[in-house]
Amino acid sequence: MKYAFFHGCVIPQKENAYELSARRVAEKLGIQLMDLEGANCCGFFLDAVDHLSATILAARNLSLAEENGYDIVTLCPACFGHLTKVRGGLLNDHELRNNVNRALREINRKIENPPQVKHFTKVLLEDVGLEKIRSTVRNPLKQLRVAPHYGCHIVKPSDEIHFDNPEDPKMLDTLVEITGAKCLYYMEEKLCCGAPVMGVDEKLSLKIVREKLKSMKRVKADAIVTVCPFCHLHFDLNQLTIQEEYSEEYQIPVLHYTQLLGLAQGFTPDDLGIYENRVPVDSILNALQQ
Repeated sequence: MKYAFFHGCVIPQKENAYELSARRVAEKLGIQLMDLEGANCCGFFLDAVDHLSATILAARNLSLAEENGYDIVTLCPACFGHLTKVRGGLLNDHELRNNVNRALREINRKIENPPQVKHFTKVLLEDVGLEKIRSTVRNPLKQLRVAPHYGCHIVKPSDEIHFDNPEDPKMLDTLVEITGAKCLYYMEEKLCCGAPVMGVDEKLSLKIVREKLKSMKRVKADAIVTVCPFCHLHFDLNQLTIQEEYSEEYQIPVLHYTQLLGLAQGFTPDDLGIYENRVPVDSILNALQQ
């Protein structure tokens, strides 16, 4: 299985361990991640300001993958959502496709048949399959109680994404449980982490993530698991800020799903970049040695 690997912006800048662990897991499962050379930002953050420019940015990435002959896989749900939306627009809106190609011609590119776009979790569930994943689990993580955080863009907007039930998603629960870890339910499980509000209202953003942390602590989670680099950054970096601001103790390690799966597959913490995580991970590593 070969895919054009789209890095996005957040992962190369701030969440390198997500890519490192994803590459380890992918290799174990027979997935080849081919770097999408020359790729630019997906355009998601520009969409609210200049829709056409955001569309052209995404279309350029799609044209690179089309030229290489591979579907796109990304670790970022926002990139996944925006690239998927633009792909749908290019396929269904003749006028939009003409306008985009007019712009792309200025850089000697064009888009004709945009490839499919998949989040890494979608590849795991639909292309690899649960049985293949289960066959690679060497060290079931039965000692761990995990609080899953879905985030927003992995399933919404559902009329564009078409992945899981947006009101009651189960895919991350399924992927966590296949590692042997216990998946916990908590009150705010399906809510936003608050990261997108950070640049507008920092206090509100921290309040939102604090409520989620309180619920996770209430159910005695050993770890938080995310599939979004931005959500991971918010939980991992700002958990320490909240502890200082409110004089509260959480210390709940935050793992990328690929790190959780990698541990179950027998990779070492160094292999998966776990020591790059900001909240100390000693508690879960010690638990796994018992």
